[in-house]
Amino acid sequence: MALAIFDLDHTLINGDSNQAWGALLGELKVDGCKDYLLKIEAFHRQYVDGILDINEFLSFALKPLRQNSIQQLIQWRELFMQQKIQPLMLEKAQACINAHKKRGDFTLIITASNSFITAPIAQAFRVDDVLATEAEMINGQFTGKHLGEACFKAGKITKLDEWLTNNKHKMEGSYFYSDSINDLPLLEKVTHPIVVDADDQLTAVAQQRNWQAISFL
Repeated sequence: MALAIFDLDHTLINGDSNQAWGALLGELKVDGCKDYLLKIEAFHRQYVDGILDINEFLSFALKPLRQNSIQQLIQWRELFMQQKIQPLMLEKAQACINAHKKRGDFTLIITASNSFITAPIAQAFRVDDVLATEAEMINGQFTGKHLGEACFKAGKITKLDEWLTNNKHKMEGSYFYSDSINDLPLLEKVTHPIVVDADDQLTAVAQQRNWQAISFL
């Protein structure tokens, strides 16, 4: 059994989950979210350029979770899945996940996006587990903060190492599928790095190192 790890945004889905969530909140005219999507898009450009301050991003992105009840958030999340995420889910991505599961591999999504919006996406793809940036919750209410290190860049390795200490899986024979140069640290750690519809920076690295490059589009 090998570990098959997948990035989420622009890898398994043809878009960004944070932008999709922001679009929904804007359409619903949620208080305080009038310009939420515009700011999220600005952060995404920083992400693509490899200059994102993840703590600044999370401080902003988690505000709607703090400002609304969990009951309301869950209702919005159901709409988010139906209206925003399902149209972005890629058939080739699901087929790749299914192929790994058929071989007996353990499938795992690892994403910088927060756990509240990514948990149902992982369920929809029927992966075995998901590692995400954990949104802090106290007494049934989100605080607007995140727990521990963000699941971003080298933080993905930290999260994965913590997960491995509590699970029977090993990195030998492992796969990681990603589109982003931000995931270079984890791509360098696995046995089989695979770039998927990669950005220009990651494409250049993959060509230099003769890594496999594929498309889910």
